[in-house]
Amino acid sequence: MNDPVPAVMSDVQSRLEAILLIVEEPQSLVALAAAVSAPVPAVRQAIETLVADYDGLRSGPRRGFELREVGGGWRLYVRADHDDLVTEFVNSQAPSRLSQAALETLAVIAYKQPVTRGQVASIRAVNVDSVVRTLLARGLITELFTDSETGAINYGTTDALLVNLGINSLDELPHISPLLDDGADGFDSEATR
Repeated sequence: MNDPVPAVMSDVQSRLEAILLIVEEPQSLVALAAAVSAPVPAVRQAIETLVADYDGLRSGPRRGFELREVGGGWRLYVRADHDDLVTEFVNSQAPSRLSQAALETLAVIAYKQPVTRGQVASIRAVNVDSVVRTLLARGLITELFTDSETGAINYGTTDALLVNLGINSLDELPHISPLLDDGADGFDSEATR
C-alpha cells in the first residue's frame, strides 16, 4: 500500500510552486499556507524540500533560480550568476510601453479595420501619422491594401497584436458599443463588435 504522506507533500509542493511563480513580493509561511490550504508545518517542510531540490542537493543539477527567504517571506529569484544573462535578455526583448495616443490609435484600427490613416485621424480628431509609423515599426499593424480610387493605404492589425493581447482572433475583443455614450459615437454600426 502506498504511503499517502509523500503524495500529500508532493501536492503541497506543487501548489506552492504555482503560487511562488506569480507572486511579486516575498510571502510568509502563514500566507503561503493559507494560499495552498495546508498547515504551516507542512508548508515549512515543502519549502525546505523545494530549496534543496532547486539547489541540486536532492535530485539533479542546481536550477537557474532559487527559493530564497527575504524580508520574512519566500520568493523565487534568479540565481546571482545568471543576473547578467537575464538583464541582457529582458533589455533586448521588452518593448517600451505604448503611449496613450498609440493605444487609442491601435484600438481604432483593431475595431474599424480595414481603415485609412485619414479615417483614424477623423475619429481621434488628431494627426496620427507618427503614431501609425510607430505601430507599423513595432509590427502591431500592417498595410493591408491601397485603395485604387483614392490611393489611401488601409491598415489592419497583425498576429503580433493577438499574441500581445493573448487572444486568438479579433472576435475575442470586448464589445465596444457598451463603452460608448450612445453605442455608436465615432463608429458605424458594422464596425462595433
